[in-house]
Amino acid sequence: MYKLLLLKRRLEAIVIFPFALLGRLIAKLRPLQEEFDLFLFFPFYHVGGAEKVHAQITQLFPDKKIIVFFTKKSQGKALLNDFKAPNVEIRDISRYTSNKFMYWNNLIWRGIVAGYIRRQRKAPVVFNGQCNFAYKLSPHVPREVRQIELIHSFCSFSYIRIPFIPFYETTVMISRDSIRQHLELYRQYAIPAALGERIRLIMNGIPIPTDTTPLPEAARLLYVGRGTEEKRPWLVAAIAKAAGMQAGMLGPLDNAIPSAEKEHCRFYGEQSDAGLIDRIYREHRIIAITSTREGFPMVIMEAMARGLAVLSTDVGDIPYHVQHGVNGWLIKHDQPEAGIIAEGVKQLREATTETLAAMRDRNIAYAREHFSLEAFAAAYRSLLQN
Repeated sequence: MYKLLLLKRRLEAIVIFPFALLGRLIAKLRPLQEEFDLFLFFPFYHVGGAEKVHAQITQLFPDKKIIVFFTKKSQGKALLNDFKAPNVEIRDISRYTSNKFMYWNNLIWRGIVAGYIRRQRKAPVVFNGQCNFAYKLSPHVPREVRQIELIHSFCSFSYIRIPFIPFYETTVMISRDSIRQHLELYRQYAIPAALGERIRLIMNGIPIPTDTTPLPEAARLLYVGRGTEEKRPWLVAAIAKAAGMQAGMLGPLDNAIPSAEKEHCRFYGEQSDAGLIDRIYREHRIIAITSTREGFPMVIMEAMARGLAVLSTDVGDIPYHVQHGVNGWLIKHDQPEAGIIAEGVKQLREATTETLAAMRDRNIAYAREHFSLEAFAAAYRSLLQN
C-alpha cells in the first residue's frame, strides 16, 4: 500500500507541475521582502488545544525571524493575537488554499511558498503543525531544508501524511498512545521501519498558575473546547442534566448542545483573555472530557494545574495521567452514549467534598511536576534550531 501511495503522489506531481512552476515564477517576481529562519504552517487560529500549542511554539523563538502561514478558514480570531510578536510575520492564505471551487489556487500557492523558501539566502527550517497544505508542499521544498511535522493525535492526517513521510526529518507526537497507533499503521502499510524511528515524543506544556485558590463554586462540571463530532460535548450537558447540576461550557458550543439540555448549561462563549479563562476554571471542580479520541488534551493539563478533578473517557494518553478514583474517573469510550452518561452521573453523585479536595491537591502537585513549559520549550528549541 505504501508503494502505491508513493506512486500516486508522483503521478499527481506531473499534473501539478505546471501550476507549481507558475507559482515559483510569481514568487520570483514578487519575493518576500525579508529573510526568515522559520517557516511555520498551521491550519487555524481559532480556539483549540492544537492552536494553543502552535501559538506557544511560535513564541519560543524571539531571536528568530518567523513567518506563519494559516491555510484554512478559521471559525474566529480568538487566538490570533497569541501568534503575534515583533519577530513574527503572519500570512493568512486560506482564501486561496482552502477554496474547493478554485482549487488551482492551492496548487499555485504550493509553488509560491516553495519559491519563497528556495529564495532564502540561508536554508530555513519548515515546521508543519498538522497542516494539509504543508504536506502537499513538502515535495517542492529543497532537500537541504529541514522539514519537521507535529501530529496531535491519530486521525485523518495519519493517513494523509503517508506519501509525504520521507520528506520529514522528524515527526513529533504528543502522546505515547498516538505513537503506538502510528507504528501499528506503519506495519499495516509496510512503511519502512527506519521512518518509524524518526518519531519523537514531546509532551505539551502549559504555564503553571501560581494562584490555585478555588473560587466560590458556581457549577461542579466544566467542558472546555469546540463542539465537534469527536468531542461529544452534548454528553457533558446530558450528564449534568441527569445529575441535577449545571455544566459550564467554555467555547463556541451553543449550537452543539440540544435544546433540552441547554437549561442545564452556562455558556461562556469563546474566550481568549487568560485571566477570565483562569477564573472560569477555578469556579469549577471537575473537568469533563467525553471524546471518542484524543492525544492528551491541553484542557486537562490546565484544569489539573488549577486543582480540578478529571471525568473523562479513556482515550489517548489520558489513562497515563488520570488514575481512576485517585485524581479523577475514567469511562469506557466505546460503549453506547447512554452508558457514558449513566457512568458519569454515578461518579458525580458519589464524589464527596472530601474526595474532590484530595483530588485537587494531587492534581496540582502532578501538574507542577509533569506539565511545566520548561521541558516543552527546551525540546522544541533544540529541535528547531538550524
